[in-house]
Amino acid sequence: MSACVRIRHDHTARSSPPSRASGIKRPHSPPPPRRGGRFRIAGADLSASITVFLIAVPMSLGLAVAMDAPLEAGLISAAVGGIVAGLLGGTPLQVSGPSAGLTVVTAELIQIYGWRTTCAITIGAGLLQILLGSLRAARGALAVSPAIVHGTLAGIGVAIALAQLHIVLGGSPLSSAAANALALPEQLGRVSPAAPLIGALTIAVLVVWPRLPGRIGRAVRRLPAALASVAIATAVAAVAAPGIARVDLPSWRSHALPELPQGPVLALATAVFTVLLVASLESLLAAVAVDKLTAGRAGGRTADSAAPAPVTPATPPVQRSDLDRELRGQGVANVLSGLLGGLPVSGGAVRSSANVRAGATGRAATVLHGVWVLLAAGLLVTALEWIPLAALAALVMVVGFQMVSFAHIRNVHRHREFLVYGATITGVVLFGVLEGVAIGIAVAVAVALHRLARTRITVTDQNGQHLVVVRGQLTFLAVPRLSRALGQLPRGGDVVVELDGFFMDHAAYETIQHWSDAQTAQGGRVVFTGRSGGRIAEPASAAHSCCRPWTPWRNHHCHDQPDQPGRPVDARRAAATWVAFPSGEHPTAGQGPTGSGRAEADTPKASAAAPTGGFDTPGDGAAVPRRTGAHRLASGLSSFQRNTAPLVRDELARLAREGQRPSQLFITCADSRLVTSMITASGPGDLFTVRNVGNLVPPPGAEAGDDSVGAAIEYAVDVLKVESITVCGHSGCGAMQALMSTGPDAPQTSLWRWLRHGLPSLERMRSRHHAWARISGRLPADEVEQLCLSNVVQQLDHLRAHESVARRLAEGALQLHGMYFHVGEAQAYLLAEGASAGSGIDEVFDRVGPGDPNHARYDITDLSDPTGLSAPGDHAAASAPAAAADPADPSGSGELERTSA
Repeated sequence: MSACVRIRHDHTARSSPPSRASGIKRPHSPPPPRRGGRFRIAGADLSASITVFLIAVPMSLGLAVAMDAPLEAGLISAAVGGIVAGLLGGTPLQVSGPSAGLTVVTAELIQIYGWRTTCAITIGAGLLQILLGSLRAARGALAVSPAIVHGTLAGIGVAIALAQLHIVLGGSPLSSAAANALALPEQLGRVSPAAPLIGALTIAVLVVWPRLPGRIGRAVRRLPAALASVAIATAVAAVAAPGIARVDLPSWRSHALPELPQGPVLALATAVFTVLLVASLESLLAAVAVDKLTAGRAGGRTADSAAPAPVTPATPPVQRSDLDRELRGQGVANVLSGLLGGLPVSGGAVRSSANVRAGATGRAATVLHGVWVLLAAGLLVTALEWIPLAALAALVMVVGFQMVSFAHIRNVHRHREFLVYGATITGVVLFGVLEGVAIGIAVAVAVALHRLARTRITVTDQNGQHLVVVRGQLTFLAVPRLSRALGQLPRGGDVVVELDGFFMDHAAYETIQHWSDAQTAQGGRVVFTGRSGGRIAEPASAAHSCCRPWTPWRNHHCHDQPDQPGRPVDARRAAATWVAFPSGEHPTAGQGPTGSGRAEADTPKASAAAPTGGFDTPGDGAAVPRRTGAHRLASGLSSFQRNTAPLVRDELARLAREGQRPSQLFITCADSRLVTSMITASGPGDLFTVRNVGNLVPPPGAEAGDDSVGAAIEYAVDVLKVESITVCGHSGCGAMQALMSTGPDAPQTSLWRWLRHGLPSLERMRSRHHAWARISGRLPADEVEQLCLSNVVQQLDHLRAHESVARRLAEGALQLHGMYFHVGEAQAYLLAEGASAGSGIDEVFDRVGPGDPNHARYDITDLSDPTGLSAPGDHAAASAPAAAADPADPSGSGELERTSA
C-alpha cells in the first residue's frame, strides 16, 4: 500500500516534452508572458497605487535620512523601483524602492567612499543582478538557510533601530551598531524634549491607528498608518516645536550623480557583492511572500489573517512569480537608480503587502505608485520640507523593529536552528552584513556536521534477544562506537538491529555486513528493522513505509501485487523493492544486509525451478512472490496495522468516544473503481456512505424489500443530522448499461428487480419534457453517459420524495447535490446549484478544477478540490473541444437527435 510503485512512461510523441516554441507551459515553470497585450489600469489598481504612494513617500525619506544620503535620492529610488521594476519584474504585485535591508550597508559605503562612488557601486550590483537573472540563478539564492536570511534581516533591523534612536533623541547616529549602543547613555544625558516627544507621538500613532474601533475607525483606517503618523507629527511640530530639525530637500540642480569608483579594487568588489547579496535576497524573499499573500487573497483570506481579504469574486488570478525575471528587473532598476543618483533598490515587504491588501490586480498599481512619487518629488517639495526628521526616524525605527520577527524566531527554534539565527544576528550587529552572513554559514555548517556525527547506540536485552538501537546517521565517525557495541553481543545469539536514520556510508555498511556474516555463521539470527518495526530485509511490498495513509495504492497494492504476468518488470522497480545501501550493493532476493538469507526467515527464496506462474522475475534475477486470495487480505491488514494504524489510532479512538458526526450522506455506486475517500479527500468520520448497484434511491413505498436505502436516509437525516446529501454517479456504469440493454422480457432476477428503480431515469432521458443533462458545455459522449447523468438528477427527485428529506429541505437545514465522476479522466463534476435544488432549468454538470474559486457555491468543501482555487471558466474551455468531436454526433453540430419516450 504505497506510492512506491514505479510509474510507466510512454516514450511516444504524445508524451514527449513540449518545445519552448509551442507555448505550452511546463509544470513548475513560470507562466509565459502575455504578448501583444495592452497596459490596462483597473480601478482597484488606481486606488492601490495611491495607498502605496502614501506609504512610500515618508518611508523613502526616512530611509534616506537613516543612510545619511541626499533626501531626494530616496524619492528617485522609489520612483525608479516602482516604474522600472514594476514594468520589468517577474512579480506583478511586488513594490520596489529604497531597501531597508541595505540601510546599514549603504550608510557605511557613503561614509567610506562618498555618495557618488556609492552610486557607482549600486550600478555594479545591478549589472551583476542582470547577469545572475540571465543565468537563471534566482532559485539558487533561496537555497540559503532561512535561519541565516532571517537572522541577517533581523540583525540589520537591530542596527537600523539603534541608529534611528539617536535621531529620535535629537542626536546623530554613529558609524556602527555597537558604537550606537555604547553611545546611548551619553545621548540620553543631553537629550532635548522636542525630538523625543515628536518621535513618541509618531510611534504611538503607528501602533494605535490600525486598531481604531468603530465606524469612524474603519473610515480613517483607509489612510495608511505611516502617512497618518507622519502627518500628525508634522502638524503638531508646526505648532508646538517650530524650531525642530526638518527635512531639507536641496535643489535638483545640485543633485550629485555617480562617478568612477575610487578605492582598493578588492574592497570595492566586496562592497558590490554585499549590495548584490542583500538586495537580491530581500527582493526574492519578498517575491515569495507576495505569492503567499496573493494565494491567500485568491482563497478569500489573507495569508496571515483569518479575516477576509478585500477582493471581489471578479478579481483575476495572479500569476506565480518568475524569480529570474524579477532578479533581472531589480538589476535594471538598480542600474538606472545608480545612474540617476538614487539609493539601491529592492523589493519591499511593507509596501508589497500593502499593495496586495489594497486590492491590486496587476503591475499597473506598482507603476502608478512610482509615477505619483515622481510627481511628488517635483511638485510637493515645500510640503515635504515641513516633515520633522524625528518623525521619519521614528517611522524607520519601527520598521527596523518589525524586521525582528517573532514568528521567524519561533520557526527557527522549532527547527532547532536558533543557534544559527542568533550567531547571524550577532555577527551582523557587531561586524557587518557580509561578516554576519559568513558567521551564520559557518555556524550552520558546524551544526549540520554535529548532527551528522551525533549517533546514539544503545543495547538492551529483551528475554534473551538483544536489541541494538542506532539513532542518527551511520558514518565513519560512528564506526568505532558501533564496532564496540556489536562486539559486546554474545556470539551466535538472536539480535534485532533497529536503524533509525536515512544515511549510511560505506564504512558503516561494511562494519555491519562483516559482523552480521560472523554472527550468522555461528548459528545466530539477525533481523534488521526500521524505527516503525518493518523489517528492512523483507521486500518493500511488506516493509516499505513510504505509504501515504489515505492514498495507499497504485496499480493495485504495491505491498502485495506484482506486475502483470508477461509484462516486463523495470529493474528500478526491483531495486526499489529492497533497501539500498550507500555502497551501491543491494541484497539479492531473500537476503538482508547479511547476504546470508538468515535475516528474514519467512522471505521466499528465489529458485531457478520456480514456476513462471508463481513469480515475476525482474532483470536482476530477484523473484517477487505473487500473493492472492486470503494472503492478499492478510497482507493488507498487516500493512494497515503496521503503517496506517499508528497514525490514525488517536483519531479513531476519539471517534469511538464521541460517536460519528458526519457532515454528509454520500450515495454512490458499488463499482470498485469508485474510491469515495480518495475522490472526496475525506477521512474517518467525514462521510456516511451508502453504496449500491447504480447509486439508486428507491422512492418511498416503491416496493417491499428495498427499504435499506430509505432506512439509511432516515438515519442520516433524522439521527445524524447531516447537512447535505450527495448522489454520485460515474462513467462506464455497468448498471446503466444493463438498464439500457435489458428489454421488457428480462429475467426476474434479484439484479433486475433492483434495476427497475432506475427505469424512471431511462424514461427521463428519453422524454421530451426534461432538459438534457450535459457536462460543462458539451453534450455527453454517448447514451450511456447521458443515462448516467440523467440518473443522478432523477435520484435527487426521489430523495426529495422522502418525508424526512422534504422536511429538512423546507427548514433550510439540508442541501442536495448531484455529482458525476469520470473514472478514466479522474475528474469530478458537480450539478449546477439550481438543478441540484430542483429549481434549475438546465441540468449542467460543471467541472471541478484543482483550484476552482466557485466551489463554495456547491457547499461541498471536501470533494476532489480541497484547495478551492482555480481560474474561473477553465472548465468550459477544457471541455468545449470534446463537444465538436462527439462520437454520437458525426456532423459535429453539437445537436443529437432525441428519441421520444
